[in-house]
Amino acid sequence: MMTRQPSLFISHGAPTLVIDPSPARDFLAGLGPQLERPRAILVISAHYNADRPTLTASAALETIHDFRGFGPDMNAMQYPAPGDPLLAGQARALLRAAGFDAVSDAERGLDHGAWVPLKLLYPQADVPVVQLSISMNRSPEWHYRLGQALAPLREEGVLVLGSGGTTHNLRAFFTGGYGLDAASPDWVDGFADELGDILLADDPDEAVRAISTLPAMRLNHPTPDHILPLFVALGAGAGEAVRRLHRSATYGVLRMDAFGFGCETLAA
Repeated sequence: MMTRQPSLFISHGAPTLVIDPSPARDFLAGLGPQLERPRAILVISAHYNADRPTLTASAALETIHDFRGFGPDMNAMQYPAPGDPLLAGQARALLRAAGFDAVSDAERGLDHGAWVPLKLLYPQADVPVVQLSISMNRSPEWHYRLGQALAPLREEGVLVLGSGGTTHNLRAFFTGGYGLDAASPDWVDGFADELGDILLADDPDEAVRAISTLPAMRLNHPTPDHILPLFVALGAGAGEAVRRLHRSATYGVLRMDAFGFGCETLAA
């Protein structure tokens, strides 16, 4: 019998999360052993954008180094997790049944929004992975419905993992002069804490509306890519208890919070 899996949203921060010491790195490295081992992982990354829902369908996934300026060690890093074409087909069928024009891509691999956190969660790269795109031209409500359509996969042992960022202002990141352990400014902490309070109110339909209209949304997310995976994870866990699993920041402006939906068995 398959173990029912939770739906999670995690913040992946900079690509060097996988090597730089930080509370967020320690959290992700300790989270994998706490979870019941999934049959497979469906990861929704902020770094895979497509006009329609697109799923990786290769049995062997390339490690995509979709970044610059982080040194040869990062460029050489690999995460050779197997793909899961069967799961890709199941997810595509669920999405199509819900009215989404979902397709598969047999060539695409895993971008760093997927493999960086997975390298911490499951360093052996022995859990099959399928990656699903976001659509930046679509609304938070659309992504929430995407997650709702995928929720049945959790009953079949599939971990749904939204990988983005609680806050993600790259201009501030590159120009603000923040060190790895810098304190967060008020505009970052205020937004992240308010977002967490909204999620913890356990009203997912209202959360989609409320988060979308937070006054500091555009300041913390000048583009929506890193917040959209949250709405997919929220939809996949709608109606279940929400837990804040982690709260920290890197480089001051990157809040690295994580939330779980339907994960009551995890240690507090």
